[in-house]
Amino acid sequence: MSQQYPGDAGNAGAGSTATIATPAGEDTTTQRYEEARAAASRAMSTITIPDPPAAAAAEPEVAPELLSYRGFKFGAAFFGWLIAISMSVLLLAAVSAAALGTAEILDYTTSDAKAQPGAALITAAAVSTFMLMIAFYTGGYVAGRLARFDGGRQGFGVWTIALVVAVLAGGAGWLLDNQYDLIGKINWPDVALSDNTLLLGSIAATAALLVLTLLTAIVGGKNGRRYHDRIDELLD
Repeated sequence: MSQQYPGDAGNAGAGSTATIATPAGEDTTTQRYEEARAAASRAMSTITIPDPPAAAAAEPEVAPELLSYRGFKFGAAFFGWLIAISMSVLLLAAVSAAALGTAEILDYTTSDAKAQPGAALITAAAVSTFMLMIAFYTGGYVAGRLARFDGGRQGFGVWTIALVVAVLAGGAGWLLDNQYDLIGKINWPDVALSDNTLLLGSIAATAALLVLTLLTAIVGGKNGRRYHDRIDELLD
């Protein structure tokens, strides 16, 4: 390819022109480059970057003035513990009455229980543990509702208060037993089980009771807090 340009004044003729030869492939290369750049520009304009998914899984934002209300609240945990104790008494009394009525209907006597002491003790421990789990779940739920924030901590507080009170009551009972021999005056039923079996069974039942009531109290506290979370979502 060739292009012509007007000649300089000093050249032989005023109307003479200068011819510059350009390789034939240069225009083709330039055109392809421009087309490739335009295509890349169009491709970049159609790319969208999605928002990170972690933002949707984050907890609802809390206003700074409400942060002072977070953390463990003794008042909420205390009232939750009162509810847990009340529910324990009511549920165990109801189950005991139902068990006595069932025993009367089925003619299940004390001699039948003594004939199968293991089954009777396991049944009584399982039912009592289940009733206490319901009671502690209720207490944790109430504490979580009252405190609004950190429902798991409030449920743990309910369980901790119950444990501390139980330890203090056990210590007081131990002191009174040393002075007045209260346990020796109780007419314990004769159970056809060895002392080691009773000891191991008591340890296993106590461990299961502590762990299960702790878990249900924490879950109840978290569910109590979700009540406020749902309200906050509706207000946003």
